[in-house]
Amino acid sequence: MAPPDRIEFRTDERGGVTVLRDGHPQSYVDPDDPGLLAFEYVQHFALVLDALPVGPLAITHIGGAGLTLPRYIQHTRPGSPQIVLEPDAALTEAVRREAPLPRGHRIRVRATDGWSGLQQLAADSADAIVIDAFDDGRVPGDLVTTGAMARCTEVLKPHGVLLFNIADRPDRVFLRRVLASATTAFDELLLITTTEVLKKKRFGNYVLVASAAPLDVTDLRRAIARADFPTSLVGPAETAAWARAAKPVLDPSEDPAPPAQTEGTLRFR
Repeated sequence: MAPPDRIEFRTDERGGVTVLRDGHPQSYVDPDDPGLLAFEYVQHFALVLDALPVGPLAITHIGGAGLTLPRYIQHTRPGSPQIVLEPDAALTEAVRREAPLPRGHRIRVRATDGWSGLQQLAADSADAIVIDAFDDGRVPGDLVTTGAMARCTEVLKPHGVLLFNIADRPDRVFLRRVLASATTAFDELLLITTTEVLKKKRFGNYVLVASAAPLDVTDLRRAIARADFPTSLVGPAETAAWARAAKPVLDPSEDPAPPAQTEGTLRFR
């Protein structure tokens, strides 16, 4: 059965596949090389996850698309139990057919939205929560509220981390509001982004890293310095200052995310 019209797969000369939903690029997947991460912000996710203690990690992903990051974790940390909350069952079915998952994986996809799926997760069950969710190209409003942040802290283990892909315009109005929400639940926050996005040269992606425990910024700075393209870290003090300049999101119906634009830029490493 062919995938629905709104789901598209584009194969390039490398053999990799870009997954599009409603015309928006969602993922880049190379089933033969799961270590290849093409979107900048996915590489930023990996920088943080690679810095966590060695061995399998229990990770919950909110947003699945091509399952790029779960494949990467299975590749770098075999045996990691992973839960993926992806409401679009047709998309997941098409991805499994067009870009099959590796044998022996422990990736479990649940056909539910992020907010509903969060309520079903056990407390202290995740080493990391990765939010990379878009609805018609916009971050869902119910994932940026103070209630969503509080629930993430309940699901995370004491030293667990939240990674959140936040796409915003150069004015950073939406980003600051998400940061304000996050500060109501997490003690320490920082941001990773490309240098050109940090300099407000274009709409782009910021990866929020949040934890109830202190974050090892020194090791992360070293990893960022080794990145193949200019990448910057906004430390806890500056991130906290940005958060203080905005009001947290209390009502999910407010949905303050900016209009959809292309999420992420492909830069092969």
